Amino acid sequence: MLLSVVREAQMKVEEIITDRIIKLLEAGTVPWHKPWANRGDDAFPRNAITKREYRGINVFILASQSYGSPYWLTYREADRLGGHVRKGEHGTPIIFWKWLSREVEKDDGTVAERHFPMLRYYTVFNADQTEGCRLPADASPSDTPAFSPIEACEAVYANMPNRPNLEHGGTVAITRGRRLEAYYSASADAAVMPHREAFDSPEFYYSVLFHELTHSSGAVHRLNRPTLNQALRFGDTNYSKEELTAEMGAAFLAGHTGIEQVTLTVVLGPVSPTFSASASRPKL
Repeated sequence: MLLSVVREAQMKVEEIITDRIIKLLEAGTVPWHKPWANRGDDAFPRNAITKREYRGINVFILASQSYGSPYWLTYREADRLGGHVRKGEHGTPIIFWKWLSREVEKDDGTVAERHFPMLRYYTVFNADQTEGCRLPADASPSDTPAFSPIEACEAVYANMPNRPNLEHGGTVAITRGRRLEAYYSASADAAVMPHREAFDSPEFYYSVLFHELTHSSGAVHRLNRPTLNQALRFGDTNYSKEELTAEMGAAFLAGHTGIEQVTLTVVLGPVSPTFSASASRPKL
């Protein structure tokens, strides 16, 4: 009975984590890599109280969330640090496991010690999702590498007719919380990018910028592309076609400017057979 309960709990946790990873992949985010990141030795995802770095699958899950701070904490831990999680913020599930032992009676009447794993999941929030917490200073080393602009790539935006605004780090009007994100805001007509220095290389920065600029070309007052302006929801056919258009545009511009195309966006239709099949299997 005990082992049955343990297995049931394990399956629930595995399903929660697997579902999280599948959603990231469907959104075009490879959980184990993004082209921009925190910098410095303290940038690895870690608990805000113990300062211990997370391990295993938790590293992939937390790093893919693209927040600016490396520190994570639970609701209770935010309270312990004198603050709170902002209203409306959504947490990220992580797993915790350890070996437990228990004496069980065997069929022959003897007692043996059985070992089994205890698996749980917790919901944590990034420090950027909190207010008033007494947190360690965010990693901001003085040796952050300087960004080296590529002239040919800079010219693409500079010479773009009727170009959109270009925001680095977002503004109060159009930022999505405090996440480090890249996206095109149709309402503000702005390509929003993480700061240049946050990218792994200039080529990564320009490749992502070209992707967002291609999105902007479909605005109503430019090409009025239906795939951008008539996408009803995330993952529908128009949305998928628009993502493919943006990635093809980025590839063409990368070739035009002579840089290596270093990103690959996973573009999915409204229903993906690959992920539909994966969703039926709780283990990765």
